[in-house]
Amino acid sequence: MNSTKPETQVASRADTFKLLAAGAIVLTALVAFYVFANHSLLVRVIGLLVATGVAVAIAFKTELGAETLEFIRGSRSELRKVVWPTRAETTQTTLIVIIMVVVMGLLLWLLDVLLLWLVRLITG
Repeated sequence: MNSTKPETQVASRADTFKLLAAGAIVLTALVAFYVFANHSLLVRVIGLLVATGVAVAIAFKTELGAETLEFIRGSRSELRKVVWPTRAETTQTTLIVIIMVVVMGLLLWLLDVLLLWLVRLITG
């Protein structure tokens, strides 16, 4: 058990260094994007995207990155299991919601008119 603790600390330090390096790459790319504002926007955007891609690749090499990738894979797997409604079901549900909103709007308007009438009756 003691033999794994130093390895974990080394891995943790390496992960911290990798995440700091990834952040530094993104920060440097953002600064360069604005410093070179007089250059072509296309070149600056491509440079920013490449730097971000490199930073993400570095971040995914950490333990946190591996856990994030595993979460994304699990989420995609669960998303495939979802039974999505058909177009007809979606249209029907949308129409029901619209009708209910209109009906509730009318009822609230009628309540408002009734309360206004009562207040005027009471206050003269």
